[in-house]
Amino acid sequence: MRRLVLASASPRRADLLREFGYSFEVIPADITEIAYPYLSPVELTSWNAFRKARRVAAAFPQAVVIGADTVVSLGAQVFGKPGTPAAAKAMLSVLSGRTHTVTTAYCLVYARQRRFYLDHAQTAVTLKVLSESEIDAYHAVIDPLDKAGAYAAQTAPERVIAKIEGLHSNVIGLPVEALERPLIGLRVARGLRGHERSR
Repeated sequence: MRRLVLASASPRRADLLREFGYSFEVIPADITEIAYPYLSPVELTSWNAFRKARRVAAAFPQAVVIGADTVVSLGAQVFGKPGTPAAAKAMLSVLSGRTHTVTTAYCLVYARQRRFYLDHAQTAVTLKVLSESEIDAYHAVIDPLDKAGAYAAQTAPERVIAKIEGLHSNVIGLPVEALERPLIGLRVARGLRGHERSR
């Protein structure tokens, strides 16, 4: 079976792959994510996911490389990772009590055979109505600067999330269930738990 590489520094994506039983290496892509306002969430995340996977696959052509990108959107407004604590608070205030969409694009590249697979998943998330003090208390528990939308579906979700419609893994950052079929097509199977390596 082929070597699997995750082109992401996200510990959440690594945790998801580990939980689903995949053996892999972590080799983050050294790129700057684009954030062009004229692109839709699907276009934006797809382009970033492809760029990440392509960058790492160029150096590891015999591996199957996964690139991914996640954004939160509310109507036409797209939310990535906030740059400051104040921006994180403002972001969560806007999303409070409303239903938004989490879009994650994922790209698999196997450079040796010039094969790639690009797709995306979308999940509807409804947040609770949050007061200013509740947002402050929640942000004291997580690192909002590291998360699109300034919240985490895997850390104290009961504090902020009212409902999730779609793949929960997608909200965390990688819809692993959707990856299984293309990974099998590229001859990557689940391995033993706990055998991934980082470099």
